[in-house]
Amino acid sequence: MKIAIVMGSVSDMPVMQEAIDILKEFGIETEVDIVSAHRTPEKLFDFSKNAHNRGIAVIIAGAGGAAHLPGMVASMSPLPVIGVPVKSSNSIDGWDSILSILQMPGGVPVATVALNGAKNAGILAAQIIGSSDKSVLDKIIAYKENLKEGVIKASEGLK
Repeated sequence: MKIAIVMGSVSDMPVMQEAIDILKEFGIETEVDIVSAHRTPEKLFDFSKNAHNRGIAVIIAGAGGAAHLPGMVASMSPLPVIGVPVKSSNSIDGWDSILSILQMPGGVPVATVALNGAKNAGILAAQIIGSSDKSVLDKIIAYKENLKEGVIKASEGLK
């Protein structure tokens, strides 16, 4: 199973790289591309309608500004879509992106993470795959255990 990571512009790559990195840590294959909802609508349609035929299990879509990419992908794909609002140069402090991704109409869900929250999008995508793949689930369990151990060590360091 693969996870597709798409973004509206190459300028979104520094944010979206965090999803790529965490999925690589979990050993999950990714397909990464730039798919602009506004500048390449034909590519968007083809990607969205055919991702499930290429072995994609989950789509992570990051976009800034008007941020239509995650919702448009979700409108045409049967796969779960996780939206990453990106604070871009043309963004209104990121709020336009957050609301564009978050406020989807009934019947077209997009799971939405925090502003620039691509790492959490990657973890959520891995958890979705882990619900039916024990090897991925085991890696997520180990990852969360490491998070816990890090907090315990930091707490002990304060004493």
